[in-house]
Amino acid sequence: MSRPLSDQERRKQISIRGIVGAENVAELKRGFNRHLHFTLVKDRNVATPRDYYFALAHTVRDHLVGRWIRTQQYYYERDPKRIYYLSLEFYMGRTLQNTMINLGLQNACDEAVYQLGLDIEELEEIEEDAGLGNGGLGRLAACFLDSMATLGLAAYGYGIRYEYGIFNQKIRNGWQVEEADDWLRHGNPWEKARPEYMLPVHFYGRVEHTANGTKWVDTQVVLALPYDTPVPGYMNNTVNTMRLWSARAPNDFNLRDFNVGDYIQAVLDRNLAENISRVLYPNDNFFEGKELRLKQEYFVVAATLQDIIRRFKASKFGSTESVRTVFDSFPDQVAIQLNDTHPAMAIPELMRIFVDIEKLPWSKAWDITKRTFAYTNHTVLPEALERWPVDLVEKLLPRHLEIIYEINQRHLDHIASLFPNDVDRLRRMSLIEEGGTKRINMAHLCIVGSHAVNGVAKIHSEIVKSEVFRDFAELEPDKFQNKTNGITPRRWLLLCNPGLAELIAEKIGEDYVRDLSQLAKLHEFVDDDLFIREVAKVKQENKVKFALYLEKEYGVKINPSSMFDVHVKRIHEYKRQLMNCLHIITMYNRIKRNPTKLFVPRTVIIGGKAAPGYHMAKMIIKLINAVAQVVNNDPVVGSKLKVIFLENYRVSLAEKVIPATDLSEQISTAGTEASGTGNMKFMLNGALTIGTMDGANVEMAEEAGEENLFIFGMRVEDVAELDKDGYNAQQYYDRLPELKQAVDQIRSGFFSSDEPDLFRDVVDMLFHHDRFKVFADYEAYVKCQEKVSELYLVSARGDREGVCCGRPHNSTGLCGWAPTATALPPSLFSRRTPKRGPRWSSGTSQLQASSPATAPSRSTHGTSGTWSPPT
Repeated sequence: MSRPLSDQERRKQISIRGIVGAENVAELKRGFNRHLHFTLVKDRNVATPRDYYFALAHTVRDHLVGRWIRTQQYYYERDPKRIYYLSLEFYMGRTLQNTMINLGLQNACDEAVYQLGLDIEELEEIEEDAGLGNGGLGRLAACFLDSMATLGLAAYGYGIRYEYGIFNQKIRNGWQVEEADDWLRHGNPWEKARPEYMLPVHFYGRVEHTANGTKWVDTQVVLALPYDTPVPGYMNNTVNTMRLWSARAPNDFNLRDFNVGDYIQAVLDRNLAENISRVLYPNDNFFEGKELRLKQEYFVVAATLQDIIRRFKASKFGSTESVRTVFDSFPDQVAIQLNDTHPAMAIPELMRIFVDIEKLPWSKAWDITKRTFAYTNHTVLPEALERWPVDLVEKLLPRHLEIIYEINQRHLDHIASLFPNDVDRLRRMSLIEEGGTKRINMAHLCIVGSHAVNGVAKIHSEIVKSEVFRDFAELEPDKFQNKTNGITPRRWLLLCNPGLAELIAEKIGEDYVRDLSQLAKLHEFVDDDLFIREVAKVKQENKVKFALYLEKEYGVKINPSSMFDVHVKRIHEYKRQLMNCLHIITMYNRIKRNPTKLFVPRTVIIGGKAAPGYHMAKMIIKLINAVAQVVNNDPVVGSKLKVIFLENYRVSLAEKVIPATDLSEQISTAGTEASGTGNMKFMLNGALTIGTMDGANVEMAEEAGEENLFIFGMRVEDVAELDKDGYNAQQYYDRLPELKQAVDQIRSGFFSSDEPDLFRDVVDMLFHHDRFKVFADYEAYVKCQEKVSELYLVSARGDREGVCCGRPHNSTGLCGWAPTATALPPSLFSRRTPKRGPRWSSGTSQLQASSPATAPSRSTHGTSGTWSPPT
């Protein structure tokens, strides 16, 4: 006879299965079978797993449609101010599970699929990631859409429906190889084409100045076909829209320019127009001034602004007939957020519409335009700032160049009136850079044409004001703001770590899902040994599950009790994966030097993509893989140290690795990482952070207490001082024996015996061209990593007397941040690997979500579940 259930087990059983009504399950099963039969035209005898995924996706989408239509009707009737988020990237990832969670359908779908004899996890794995972004900028856009829908805001995301998203990364012989991401080849069940809203976009041509105004004529037309994707809020019946534009050639494209004999070639040349939305540019923090990229940027803003103005004219509160023809109220009804400078052409485009088409006087048009736009800056790296050649803009968008010149002339006239005879200031603040090739500084255009400019973390916003755009900030200090980035807890806790989400809900209730500041209530349980052990058990189960995944995918057997030390983000010199690599080599050398000495086992996991043209980033990937090859196959090292490079890091892989992480690496050079959002995702899932005082790390340390993060290395002012004195890598190399040994091994071919000079470029860069000063922080980083190992060992032994981070541990022996610490005695961990952690229990459906309580420095701009430490 089985033992009776404990109260806790009974509560958990109720929260997982009790709210699943039999009617819901039966309805879902009927919907599944109907779509399998009528939509996919299959029966169970011939259906494939992909067919089952599509049947489930269509069934879930059915539950969205009514809410989606009602939400848009509500906006039309009430005519609220609408938010338009313009971004060239939306890194959405997978949609199925997120939709089930936000609609409160996940438990019912679980049960329905189980009763149909299928495995829901296997179906979820079939879905392709919508990889329409490079990294943080695109993922932030996706988190904002989820947040705005959960807040019940009338918000729209506008971007490009790239046929090929961010490339699939394959690692072959240690090298990154790019493969096309044909994510649409099987179709996309979540999108709806809207050909009735197709719009023309013009390129090239010439400008005519007539008595009736200015005309842009003899243009080449490309059509923008919108595809709408629903964005459901969390349990509030709101479903917003992400509208992505796809380029189509008009039916008469090129045909007028050919005789009948060239008809075939004319039809084939339609591809030239449609290439605009073919592929996402795979550059992160690097500007590549290609004509196709400029076409993409103008294509999305031209189509979007036509759509925005159509909606503005058609909507009027309480009426379905009246049409607005006066634009005075435009900024009161329309807010357009520019996600970096990529959509900056929206500023001259809106001016063109107002002045040339709507016949507004310049001053009025400019006032409306400035009050409509706001601009988010995402980087201070000079190579990332967009500077388009004037010649290219003149060829592609001749009218817009005239408008930019006019904006610049009026802007400089204003500056000259305030600072007479200050020619150098005029040069610094001009929209046009005159040195060498004349270029348009798109960041300057955004600042001049917007009413608000924000950085994405406190330290970044200060650098923007005091250094990068200092002249502009002195002129209009109130224009410059900070909006620290955030993450959505729906995807980055409920979806990816249901076990931890359930545990937290048992202690403090479910409202924290909309308001992460409520996680502060967990302070009450910092000395609750049972809760700490439950948290640690969830972490260990996540680690076991991920270790099995790594063994299956990479053939490397991982010790689940080892510390999972994770460094996942785009590969870039400023993110300093090289410093991590030097630490791996140092740990390897220490084990080899004294194999019997106690060593805290580590599994170092590094992942990320390098831009295809970024030679040094690709060399860093090769070096990491070369070091991994040596370390993982050395019998002296055994299971003490393993190194894994995660192939094809993406949103769906992040959802697997983040919940299993013990240590989060956020080690960029101070003053280079604008914010970072991975740092928040790891912290929310109970990982400790090792990092520099850079980006959002600074605010995380303020909020959680610097003693609860492993902070090391130079601050911004130290970096500036070192730049002033002159950074000399050789000094560090000569002074630090372990650094010298590691660098010598790389240089001598120890990790590349077949090609000893393979990494010469890497070593030369470290000595002579390292803008990010890896050697300068190496010693502090290694010492900080020693503290990490000490804490892991102390907590694993249950040592109540140890000291770490300069202060005594609390009664749990977990360094004062008990709910996030993961290393408890291994005997306490469950060794089972659950097929899935507990599903999230849905709360009461509400018409509108309550607004999260956020820190004073943040507004709804940054409320994608504003991060907060778990304790």
